[in-house]
Parts: sequence; C-alpha cells; structure tokens
Amino acid sequence: MNRESGRRLLRWRGRPGRGAVVGHLDGLAVALASKGYRHIKLYQAAELPGRPLLLWVFVFGVQGHVRVAVTVRAMDGGAWAYYEARRGEYGYLCPCGDAQYAAERVDALLKHRMFPSTW
Repeated sequence: MNRESGRRLLRWRGRPGRGAVVGHLDGLAVALASKGYRHIKLYQAAELPGRPLLLWVFVFGVQGHVRVAVTVRAMDGGAWAYYEARRGEYGYLCPCGDAQYAAERVDALLKHRMFPSTW
C-alpha cells in the first residue's frame, strides 16, 4: 500500500470513530483543566458538523496569549493519537490512553511558546 492510499484509509477509519475521538478529547480537557488551562471544545459545536474535531487550549500571559489546537487521529494498528492540529502528521504528541501524559506534553508545548528558552 502506498503512502497516499494509507492516508485515505486512516482518514476513512477516523470518520466513524467520532465517539472515540470525542472521548479522548474530553479526557484531555479534564486533565488540562486540572492544570489550570482554559479550553474550548470545538468538537461540540452542532453548527460545524463537517469541521475537524478540535480542542483549543490556551493560556494568557503578560505578553499576550499562546494557544494550541489538539486533535485525535487514527494511527496504524487501530490505535489513536493526539496531534497538534496545525502541524498535521508532523504534530504528533503522544498516543491516546493516558490523558495525564498528553496534558503534560501540551503543557510543555504551551510553556515553550510562552517562554521560548524553556525547551
């Protein structure tokens, strides 16, 4: 199977899994809220049924705000993973299943964007 048909297959497999994606994003939202981050659940907007399912996480600082959009994508082998939405397949954060670890990864990403010398 070539790379393009593999992407199509993963996209097709991700469509019927809306419930699984929402469950993973809800778990991440709870874990991030416990760390004090604000979020917007763009996957619950009924008026946007054709849009990608995103959890928009943001934090305000003295210089402005930083944000990251997180999505869940299908992986090979039937697994799911968290991704930074704007980076696509290169924005891999971690596999789904451990929302606390995913929250730590998002926390590190946001801190790096707020204070670039902390990587």
